[in-house]
Amino acid sequence: MYFTVGPTEIFSEVKDFYLDGLENKIFSVHHRSNEFEKIHSETVANLKILLNIPKHEIFFFSSGTECMERIILNLIKKKSFHLINGYFGARFFNISLQYGNYPSADISVYGSSVFEEKIEINHDDEIICFTLNETSTGVALQINDILNIKKQFPGKIIVIDAVSAVPYYEIPFDYVDCAFFSVQKGFGMPPGLGVLIVNDKCMKKAKSVANKKGQRNSAFNFNTYSLNYNRNQTSYTPNIPAICVLGKVCELMLKKGLDKIRNETEEKYALLDNFISGSNIFSHFVKRPEDRSKTTIAVNTKFASSEVVKKLYNSGFVVSSGYGEYKDSQIRIGNFPVHKISDFKNLIDALSKI
Repeated sequence: MYFTVGPTEIFSEVKDFYLDGLENKIFSVHHRSNEFEKIHSETVANLKILLNIPKHEIFFFSSGTECMERIILNLIKKKSFHLINGYFGARFFNISLQYGNYPSADISVYGSSVFEEKIEINHDDEIICFTLNETSTGVALQINDILNIKKQFPGKIIVIDAVSAVPYYEIPFDYVDCAFFSVQKGFGMPPGLGVLIVNDKCMKKAKSVANKKGQRNSAFNFNTYSLNYNRNQTSYTPNIPAICVLGKVCELMLKKGLDKIRNETEEKYALLDNFISGSNIFSHFVKRPEDRSKTTIAVNTKFASSEVVKKLYNSGFVVSSGYGEYKDSQIRIGNFPVHKISDFKNLIDALSKI
């Protein structure tokens, strides 16, 4: 069983969803057809109910990284501000830099969510980018801290990387302008689909940016996307199988209930936390309990991580190694809705034997 932080274990029902799509030739329909419009409409509706999304529009791309790039191209003319608490926050910053922009950042010590007491955001910074749940370091930001920055800078566009956060972490979309995630983590699906959520404020800014850069007719311009979104279509041929299956996975979660999913996530985390806290071999990388992610747990190991990964693999469990400079000294464990409480007990038993 995969306890990796993404791609991770896949819901067993997903196989039937794909088989149904193949047998009924759903995946061969044209993206301008009535059939696809129905798929798009149902998936968007289910996502909005599941994540409590108000009037925002939902665009489908290929990955979380592509979502970052589309945000940079559509929402800034030159300046973005990034709160970096790990490697994926840094990736967002670097994408802006690579496009010839002038991004600025506040960087926490990796393994902590503590930034400077007074974050220096300039008047010409157009968007403020947060990584709600940093997959590389296992650090989760507090939603209230994000909202406090929103109150200080009400004119700025607030962007949240929620790639490994949803559906466990609740995003207050009344105060968040833009968020994105990909499906291979919290949604227990194969990779290949990024979901970008934007409000009217983003759409107005995208129009202004497009006018300045001469990109009004680009297929990847948010306003082009919006025209198609309002017809339950996309700007180009999308990943129809993934969009279809995502809608059905949302139905699965809605049937189970988000409260139950969140309670189980916390129960599984508590089991793992209790084990780590009592171990002589393993320890939390993130020192402050309030900073620790409940969905992607970074664990220091006294053994080489490759040894731990191999021993777990031989017992039937796959976990992620550490990321970047922590590759050899950490493992990372995914805790997503696809994982059952009994699965976590079995994983902890295997860790105990190590």
